[in-house]
Amino acid sequence: MNIDFKPRQEKIRQISGVDAVAIVPGTNMVYFTGLHFHLSERPIVAIFLPDGALHIITPELEVPKLDARPDLNAGVFMWNDVEGFEGAFAQAIADLNLTGKTLGVDGMTMRVFESQTFERADASLTISDVSLELIRIRSRKMPDEVAAMQEAVRISEMVLGRMLEWVEPGMTEKQISRRLAEELISNGTDGLSFEPLVQTGPNSALPHGMPGDRALQENDFLLIDFGGTVNGYPADITRTFCLGTPTDEMQKIYDTVLRANEAAKAVAGPGVPMGAVDKAARDVITEAGYGEYFIHRTGHGLGLDVHEPIPQIAAGVTDTLEPGMAFTIEPGIYVPGLGGVRIEDNVVVTEDGIHVLTSFPRMLQAE
Repeated sequence: MNIDFKPRQEKIRQISGVDAVAIVPGTNMVYFTGLHFHLSERPIVAIFLPDGALHIITPELEVPKLDARPDLNAGVFMWNDVEGFEGAFAQAIADLNLTGKTLGVDGMTMRVFESQTFERADASLTISDVSLELIRIRSRKMPDEVAAMQEAVRISEMVLGRMLEWVEPGMTEKQISRRLAEELISNGTDGLSFEPLVQTGPNSALPHGMPGDRALQENDFLLIDFGGTVNGYPADITRTFCLGTPTDEMQKIYDTVLRANEAAKAVAGPGVPMGAVDKAARDVITEAGYGEYFIHRTGHGLGLDVHEPIPQIAAGVTDTLEPGMAFTIEPGIYVPGLGGVRIEDNVVVTEDGIHVLTSFPRMLQAE
């Protein structure tokens, strides 16, 4: 994607109550600068000033990456392995006139040693966590971000459809997971949203259980939670199948989760409290007698991080949905000893409703 980072950086400079904002390598740095650095023992910190300036504390070996990005027009406070990084932090505070000021930081990513280095460099500096403000900026997706997620969904759904052609009883959860991962990459994704979660039979009652050596049996639940990324943006899709004939109880559980999924999508839209979307799904499951087996929120924010804190589709959340917010709708029922069902779609809030990115059939028995 060709991204103009200036509008994104302008939003970061509008965060109130701070004199500058500092972020470290991770999805925030990617979002606001396009720079991909590894978060390692060598600290790298980008500092955004209200006047529009961007400065980066960086080890010497990473300077070529900055030289390759003249569009950022970033000032550099360079340090090397011999001298260490403490001096670069102190120099940045002094040269950027941050002495005695308030520095906003990405508290979800910045580590203690980076924060303490700033504090040692200037005891009068105040550190303030602005991580939620950063997430709020990222929560409203632009069209290019939505397009990347849509393409990730397209490829992932194609791979899921092909899986139904080759999966069979006797294959282990690990075997199915590995092949899904291989096919996501070979069919055009640039990475995995996460290691594909594959649970069979009773194991499907573990919402985030890791694939194991259990072999798929005929008439089992087969729960697949997976997705690939495109330009760093993910698909996060869950479908539950039965390769064979489900019992009446299995079918009832599945039908209940499907109704809950549809109820949540019907309610979601701009201005709707996030908790109301969760309630729509939860009420369906509770009324069917499975309330105690719905043990997680209905959905989470979706973006450069597969799980983003905003929006939070959970009980009691009064914050409202806004156009551009992307999130999952994934109600589930998990009955120990029997198994579980989850049906997960990816949606984006529009001006008058939602756009559902996922379209893979919501069916229990594979055709």
